[in-house]
Amino acid sequence: MVLNPSIYGIEGTASEASVKAMKYSFISVGIWWIAFSQIAFRFLPKNISKNPLTNKVIFNGYRELRAVWKTFSNHPILKSYIGAFFVFSMAVQTVMLIAAYFGEQEVNWGSSSEKQIGLIVSITIIQLIAIIGANITARCSKQFGNLPVLITLNFIWVSLCLYAFFVRSPIQFYIAAGFVGLSMGGIQSLARSTYSKFIPKTDDTASFFSFYSTSQMTGIVIGMLLFGTIDQVTGSMRNSVLFFLSFFLMGAFLLIRIHRRMTN
Repeated sequence: MVLNPSIYGIEGTASEASVKAMKYSFISVGIWWIAFSQIAFRFLPKNISKNPLTNKVIFNGYRELRAVWKTFSNHPILKSYIGAFFVFSMAVQTVMLIAAYFGEQEVNWGSSSEKQIGLIVSITIIQLIAIIGANITARCSKQFGNLPVLITLNFIWVSLCLYAFFVRSPIQFYIAAGFVGLSMGGIQSLARSTYSKFIPKTDDTASFFSFYSTSQMTGIVIGMLLFGTIDQVTGSMRNSVLFFLSFFLMGAFLLIRIHRRMTN
């Protein structure tokens, strides 16, 4: 729609039609979510609780998170894992979020139209290859185990950060995008499945996964703050990417420690 707005009957100059197409694409995304959410509304259980909603609902979530944190003291492996996850997930999510911005600022595109096409293509590459990466990772985890594969993925991300520091041309950026997608899909799916194996058997698994998601979102905020600060101080996003290499090394080191504790 953005690259060929005329096909969709969007008129105007090339720039005007492209901007209109972007706005329409947001509307199409909204329609997409409305349509597919009907599946959940149709098949998921309805709320059968008869307790009236009060202002306590706002703080109940924080109480549940605090309760989950307290249970970690009885599950040292789980506590160590959530710490390792926080470190490498912060780096993963940050690098994924700035990938397109990095390509816009640091890659030598020939023209603005080539830049637009290149960024759309790279984002598409990342999303599609992530599906393949998730499947490959699942197969590897069955053969070698979750933690060894997670450790390997962290080292792959180390290599990607190092490679990104030297990326200059569009083809180099496409290669980086492909490997980011391959590693992104794998590390996200495997990190969640590994966490599910470590949580205790309980009827309240929702609270544990809420803690998981909260730590992930908190990591994104901290990661973006660190990335932006280094970018502003040093004047280059490449230095920020190189800095995040250390978080993947730290994540791999923490996962190795967990693996050794479980195997000894």
